[in-house]
Amino acid sequence: MSIKGIDLNLLVYLDVLLRKRNVTRAAESLGISQPAMSNGLKRLRELFSDPLLVRTSNGMSPTERAQELQPLVREIVASIETAIEPDRRFDAALTDRMFRISISDYGESTLLPHLLRRLRSEAPNITLDLLTPSDVSYQDMEGGNVDLVINRFDDLPQSFHQRTIWRDSFSCLINIHNRIREDFTLNNYLECSHVWVSKTGMGVGVGVDPSTGQHLGWVDDALAKLGKKRRIRVFTRHYQVAMHLAELRDLIITLPTRAASLMADHPEVILLPPPFSIPDIELQMAWSPLLQHNPAHQWLRRLIADVAKEMD
Repeated sequence: MSIKGIDLNLLVYLDVLLRKRNVTRAAESLGISQPAMSNGLKRLRELFSDPLLVRTSNGMSPTERAQELQPLVREIVASIETAIEPDRRFDAALTDRMFRISISDYGESTLLPHLLRRLRSEAPNITLDLLTPSDVSYQDMEGGNVDLVINRFDDLPQSFHQRTIWRDSFSCLINIHNRIREDFTLNNYLECSHVWVSKTGMGVGVGVDPSTGQHLGWVDDALAKLGKKRRIRVFTRHYQVAMHLAELRDLIITLPTRAASLMADHPEVILLPPPFSIPDIELQMAWSPLLQHNPAHQWLRRLIADVAKEMD
């Protein structure tokens, strides 16, 4: 079929339908009637010879064909929107824009202070609205309701853009009076009590049940490859909490080096390299294709990349 025979408005309909997964909400988003949207969905099904959205117990769910089409259609629609959008100059020094960023407290503790110093000098009227990973869903991000998500991701939908901010190794924090500091071997490490800290990805977290053998992250994966398992006594999602627990004499906290280094001047805590190899992690920023070509957003992404490079 030639593209000349296709109503390109249908791609806009499909883009919104796959994001909203509801005919009524999709119609409201585009400012058209529900019958018009239903008719659009009927035409889309005929065009692609696929139902695209099917009703399930969880509402309307995309078919496999629709999931394949979604990132392609989103990119096409975003490109068209950018092409017809007036060229707007962005002046960081004058703007009073708010940027909404979802960021883990690992990122907040390490990156944010340096970013704020640059903002103070280059864009003093910008405001940041910081959200936790649990505050944001992929749907929020895809719709451009959140400017950036800064975190470590196990996986991301293909439609999202992403960029690595930095790589980080791991370090151990222990109390300066902990006798293990004199003989920090793997065996002694395993005999101690530990604090587990992690919050990756997006959405509401769930409780940890170590007895089920669930995935516990980088540190425990590295130990598992050695056939070892540490004795975890505290599970937390907050790096600041974990770092200060190092003040207790009977705990070891293993966490990314940039976070651990924030305790370097603490008189009761010392940093040690782990007595086994742990692969580096990546801190990444990800954003919606809707914002890929936005001048203000491009400026913010460049600024964050520059700040991370200066920190290195």
